[in-house]
Amino acid sequence: MANLRAGLIGIGAMGRHHARVLRELPGVDLVAIADPGGDPYGVAGDLELLRTVDELIAARIDIAVVAVPTRLHEEVGLALAAAGVHTMVEKPIAENGEAGARVAQAFKDAGLVGCVGHIERFNPALQEMRRRMEAGELGEVYQIATRRQGPFPARIADVGVVKDLGTHDIDLTAWVAQSPYQSITAKTAHRSGRPHEDMVLATGQLQNGVIVNHIVNWLSPMKERLTMVTGERGAYVADTASADLTFYANGVIPTEWESITAFRGVSEGDIVRYAIAKREPLRVEHEAFRDAVLGVSDDVVTMEEGLRTLRVAEAVLDSAARGVTVEL
Repeated sequence: MANLRAGLIGIGAMGRHHARVLRELPGVDLVAIADPGGDPYGVAGDLELLRTVDELIAARIDIAVVAVPTRLHEEVGLALAAAGVHTMVEKPIAENGEAGARVAQAFKDAGLVGCVGHIERFNPALQEMRRRMEAGELGEVYQIATRRQGPFPARIADVGVVKDLGTHDIDLTAWVAQSPYQSITAKTAHRSGRPHEDMVLATGQLQNGVIVNHIVNWLSPMKERLTMVTGERGAYVADTASADLTFYANGVIPTEWESITAFRGVSEGDIVRYAIAKREPLRVEHEAFRDAVLGVSDDVVTMEEGLRTLRVAEAVLDSAARGVTVEL
């Protein structure tokens, strides 16, 4: 079977990594690169640097990766769908829910593989966590809390922290728990003088009853990427920056100190950090996209799922703006 002919549009901070992985991916040939803003990182190499999505399509590509600014996702995505090109769009799927719905519908109507680049689903720590939760090792799940903080990324200009960083946590939380969101309440802050929010605290509940909490900001001098799941038998802590997964078990030894027992509810047990294979999430994500196009598997973040994530992000912003809990 001939290799899939791949095109990439957008070769900025994220696009250059897509280019690297596409060049290394078995079964795929990177044949065309486009970016109207030029090639600041020297990504194109011996390929001609194209300027538009139409020029990219003219290169007879089978698949495409879209890593342009969010405001252009709809325009580029619709053009690729109309041309019959299977496509992975970087998250979020589009600038707003209405645009995202149009993109998702276009790929569905064309019978194409359309997916969204929510890369955290392919992080080995979260994949191992979800596998163990599915196997019942945590028992009933009570709560999922995430913290995603760090300095402002200069690459982002057209969306705030909710749609950029927050969508990671929204998607991974629903995926790990295997349940969509039911409600969300949020507060945002604008502290950096930019037009979009740069801090958010959000609390909500999933349809399966799990309560969730997200702390996200662009104004912390340290980088933090943590997902904590508390359940019947203990708690998992996944550090997706290092791909470490740690299990804090509920203790089986009774606590005899009465004043402590009354406050703790559970006692401290064993702490285990799992030894897991740590493959690059972006490469695993690309493999999943390739295999979906080839009909080998369907382990991708569908555009419908990407749209649901964007709808929750918009509910976060709506809640913060109106000071109410938003039902989804």
